[in-house]
Amino acid sequence: MIPRYARKEMVDIWEPATKFKIWYEIEAHACDAQAELGVIPKANAEAVWKAKDVAFDVARIDEIEAVTKHDVIAFLTHLAEHIGSEEARFVHQGMTSSDVLDTTLNVQLTRASDILLKDMDRVLAALKTRAMEHKYTVRIGRSHGIHAEPTTMGLTFARFYAEMDRNRTRLIAARDEVSTGAISGAVGTFANIDPHVEEHVCKMMGLKPEPISTQVIPRDRHAMFFATLGVIASSIENIATEIRHMQRTEVLEAEEFFSPGQKGSSAMPHKRNPVLSENLCGLARLIRSAVTPALEDVALWHERDISHSSVERGIGPDATVHLDFALNRLAGLLEKLVIYPENMLKNLNKFKGLVMSQRVLLALTQKGVSREDAYRLVQRNAMKVWEHGADFRTELESDPDVLKAMSKEEIEEKFDLGYHTKHVDTIFRRVFGE
Repeated sequence: MIPRYARKEMVDIWEPATKFKIWYEIEAHACDAQAELGVIPKANAEAVWKAKDVAFDVARIDEIEAVTKHDVIAFLTHLAEHIGSEEARFVHQGMTSSDVLDTTLNVQLTRASDILLKDMDRVLAALKTRAMEHKYTVRIGRSHGIHAEPTTMGLTFARFYAEMDRNRTRLIAARDEVSTGAISGAVGTFANIDPHVEEHVCKMMGLKPEPISTQVIPRDRHAMFFATLGVIASSIENIATEIRHMQRTEVLEAEEFFSPGQKGSSAMPHKRNPVLSENLCGLARLIRSAVTPALEDVALWHERDISHSSVERGIGPDATVHLDFALNRLAGLLEKLVIYPENMLKNLNKFKGLVMSQRVLLALTQKGVSREDAYRLVQRNAMKVWEHGADFRTELESDPDVLKAMSKEEIEEKFDLGYHTKHVDTIFRRVFGE
């Protein structure tokens, strides 16, 4: 992870010290369950908890691992140094390394999800606030980047709100899917450990027992999790791309807040660039880069291999840290986004009524003109606007073929902006409720 794009709360989840603390808790809870079953002495299980307040020495564990070439064994050796070798005799009884590693990873992903859900709530709140603020702020809608028909800025924000709300639902589902633990021993048969141990550890760690594991938790769960992060990242890019377009000099319907003392360019003092939005597009690419490796981790050899391990050591921290940062950056951007309603109206009127072409087309068909002829009549007048800067309504009112079907008063009525906002309330109720 890159410190520039990292927030402490999320980074802390992936720190080695946090990981070792989770490993320790899993081992300690497993000992408690084993003692309940009479598999190990109760005194030994209680002794493990002597390390409850210990800050495990990451450097010492690394030192041991340099010899053992095995991270879990290095940790267990270090734990024995704290509680005594005799007391630690039954730690890891009947377990395999993946029981610790996989359960820990899912604890970390679950905790990361909780932070991301809070982040999304902030984004949703910002989108809702701006949607309500600009519910009826009319702007031109665009398709293919070209003026289409009028819409409102509020509908733009509402659309992004609905998209992000779907993403929140997806993340809740992904969190639920990945919040399983496995303490099932070698190849997942429970041959050397009772399923009760798994149930107890999962309960204490806030997870559900994995219904069937091999020697690892099935990686389709993780693939779904990282795919969900990728979708959320794409939605962030969707919003950021719209803002980048709106901030273009030729458009300038909105722009990122430009703080006092901020500089836009080392060469051109006049510049105010959409740097936050551009940064979000880049971060989205980084987050999505985790998706394909996660999908490829699903296919493992037989009951286990570790081809997934190196992948997850990278994408686990990177994807969650970057998404946490991106969501908070997006929320701040939206909260401070500067909106220019007057520029929206100016842009809408740039082609002198041209955006009302469909209303005229439909009106002509209602008057008995065939669709083909109506399209031809409207288009030939529209092209005069495109090519010569004419006024669309004036051209229609001067066209004898159009006037055979419609009066000037009827043509004028087709240029009422309110026609395009009459169902805004209905859409808002669908998105935000009553």
